[in-house]
Amino acid sequence: MISYEPFYETLKAKNISTYKLINNYNISRSLLDRLKHNKPISTVTLNDLCNILKCSITDIILYTPDEET
Repeated sequence: MISYEPFYETLKAKNISTYKLINNYNISRSLLDRLKHNKPISTVTLNDLCNILKCSITDIILYTPDEET
């Protein structure tokens, strides 16, 4: 399972609000909603977020294997 929990931790650590992402970096509210609900986003978007936040991919995304049924 992909989780974007580290993204919000990184925002907090860098003192960047979602308001600032929307107004200063033109990040859409719909993208933030996708991140909030762990929905798929493109690698281009991940790259853009890494550039904006000056961080690595692991500061945005966390992978944990799905439970086997």
